[in-house]
Amino acid sequence: MLLYITITGMNQLKRNRKHTRKVIVRGLGIGGDAPVSIQSMTNVPIENVEGTIRQIQILADAGTDLVRIAVRNEDSIEYLKKIRAAVDTPLSADVHFNYKIAIMAVEAGIDKVRINPGNIGSADRVKEVLKAAKDHGVPIRIGVNGGSVDLKKYGVVSPGTLVESALEHVRVLEDNDFADILVSIKSSDILQTIEANRLFSEIREYPLHIGLTEAGFGLSCAVQSSIAIGHLLLSGIGDTIRVSMTGDPVDEIAVAKKILESVGERKAYIRIIACPTCGRTDPSLNIRALAESVENELRARFENELRSRDRSITVAVMGCEVNGPGEAAHADFGIAGGRDGAMLLFSHGKKLRKILAKVAVPELLKEIESVIFQ
Repeated sequence: MLLYITITGMNQLKRNRKHTRKVIVRGLGIGGDAPVSIQSMTNVPIENVEGTIRQIQILADAGTDLVRIAVRNEDSIEYLKKIRAAVDTPLSADVHFNYKIAIMAVEAGIDKVRINPGNIGSADRVKEVLKAAKDHGVPIRIGVNGGSVDLKKYGVVSPGTLVESALEHVRVLEDNDFADILVSIKSSDILQTIEANRLFSEIREYPLHIGLTEAGFGLSCAVQSSIAIGHLLLSGIGDTIRVSMTGDPVDEIAVAKKILESVGERKAYIRIIACPTCGRTDPSLNIRALAESVENELRARFENELRSRDRSITVAVMGCEVNGPGEAAHADFGIAGGRDGAMLLFSHGKKLRKILAKVAVPELLKEIESVIFQ
C-alpha cells in the first residue's frame, strides 16, 4: 500500500496526489495537475427547461464546477439544446440503455457523457458512441456502483468485483482506442468504496470521480461522505468529487467545499474556530450564536477582498480566557468570554483589550479591518 502523506516541514504535511491522466471538460481540467473539482446533479426534470437552467446557475454560484443532467429519452435532446445554449457551466449527460441518446447528447453540445457500456447496447453501438465522443472531444465517465455489479457473473458485491466490473467497461473503451476516460466506483458501504478506489488507482491512471452513493441526507450524509471522500483524498486518490445528498443538491456543495478545505485541497480564506464551551463559560453568553454571527459578517464583508489578496485568516470565538488566548493562540484574531457582560479581544495569543459582550462582534470586525485592510 502506498503512503501519500509526506513531511515537508516541522508541522506541515502535504498530500501527494496520485498522478492521473488529465481530461478536459469544457475547459475544466480533471486529473493531472488540475485542482480537485466539485460535481453535482440536477433533480429537476429536464422537460422543465427554465427550472433546470435556474438550478444549474444556483449550483454554479454555490461553487459547483460541473453539473450532471439525466437525459432519459430522445425527446429530451431538444430540451438539452435549450439548456446548453443558456449556460456556460460544464455539463455531463447521464445516459442509460439507448446509445442513440448518448450520440445525440454529444451532438447537442454536452461536455461529458456518463454511460455504462454494459447496458448501452452491442459492441458496434458502443463504437458509434465512442466515435461521436472522439469527434467532438467529449470525455466519457464509466460509472459503476454496488447495484450495477452483475451478480450472475461475479456472485457478490465486493471491492474486487466492483473494480473488475469497472475494468470490464474500461477495456471496451480501451479496445476502441478511446483514452479520455473518467471512472467512478461507488458503494453505499464506506469501506467497500475506499478499498475499491484504492485497488483501481493502482492499476489504471484514469481520473477518479469519488463519492459515496446512497449516502442519505443531512448529518448522516455529511459524516459518511466526509469519511469516505476525505480518506481517499488524504490517500492521494480522487480528482473530482460529489457528495450525493438526498434533497436540494445545493446542500451538497457546502459539504464538498468543506471537505476540500479540510484536506488542504482548497484554500479556506476564512476559518472559524470555536470551543464547545464548559462550566467556565458565562451562562449569559451564547457562543454558538456569536460564532455564527462572526462567520456570516466576515464572509459578507471580507471574503472577496481576502480572496483577491490570496490571504487567509483564522478567527476564534471562545467561551473563556483559558480557551481564548491560550488554546487559540494560533488564531489571527479572537474573542473570549469573560464575566459580567465582558469579553476579551485578542490576537496571536496576546490580550488586546476588554470589550462589552453586546458589541463584541463589531469590535472584532473593526480590529480585523484595521489590521488587514489598513
